Amino acid sequence: MIIQSCKRSEGILNQYAMGPFGEEVTFKVLYWGVNPKHYDNPLHKHSFFEVCYVLSGEGLYKDMDEQYPLKKGTVFLSRPNNQHQILSETGLFLVYIAFDILHENSKDDANSMISQLAGTNKFYVCGADDSPTALIWRALVAHTSNGGADDNNFISNMAHTLILSFTSMFSEASQKSQEKLFANSSSTLLYQAKLFIQDNLSEPLKLEHVANYLHISSRHLSRLFSNELTESFSNYIRKERVREATRLLETTSMSIKEIADVTGFGSVHYFTRVFTTMMNVSPAKYRNDFEIIVEKREVLERNV
Repeated sequence: MIIQSCKRSEGILNQYAMGPFGEEVTFKVLYWGVNPKHYDNPLHKHSFFEVCYVLSGEGLYKDMDEQYPLKKGTVFLSRPNNQHQILSETGLFLVYIAFDILHENSKDDANSMISQLAGTNKFYVCGADDSPTALIWRALVAHTSNGGADDNNFISNMAHTLILSFTSMFSEASQKSQEKLFANSSSTLLYQAKLFIQDNLSEPLKLEHVANYLHISSRHLSRLFSNELTESFSNYIRKERVREATRLLETTSMSIKEIADVTGFGSVHYFTRVFTTMMNVSPAKYRNDFEIIVEKREVLERNV
């Protein structure tokens, strides 16, 4: 069963997440791999980047004349034109990606960062299961293993974010340059979060709930709202609930209780308290005042 799921994920990624994609930096994926039983391969080199993540198993990674132990949670980078080899007697569960940058379509800062990545001495990271790279990668494999091929943009955005995370994990580039490259991906994640919230206002919408949907950590999602919108996640949710409640009060004959339910407040009392605090008027009075304004406008239009 696990082999079938891996093949499904590998097939979807090689169909829908090949690029090129990106604005500040444009990547082209050469291939994706998901292999639950990866044994030895010959000593070789290639002209592009290849990053592998060990999900389970044990083995060795040879880079030039050095050897590095492979075990669960290890992420390692095979740099262009460096001879390397993977060895395992029992088989490694590996996910891997080969990619390169399209220099002509990328900004100078990005080209410089990737050049540094090609020459980095930090190409082996153990105990990385909780890193952004590992979290994104596992989420991407899980999503595509379940057949998620109907949201190509989401898969492409996740793939782009994953590759960008390698620059943080392996590169010695400045934090400022990395933040610039991640800015576009952060905006994409925030946009997806806002769409999800808008479409699911009747649900509890806990921070963890939305973060799980986006396959990111709750802390990461909280930072996105604080940094990009300069407000907390919970405050944004309240504002969106009130905004939608305002629209329903103006355009429908739904009862106050029904509006409280469909906008996720859960109770009329809580709805009334939050709405009154934010709008300086109760829901009932808001609707009544709005109806009076509409009636006056209609009378005025008829008399013109």
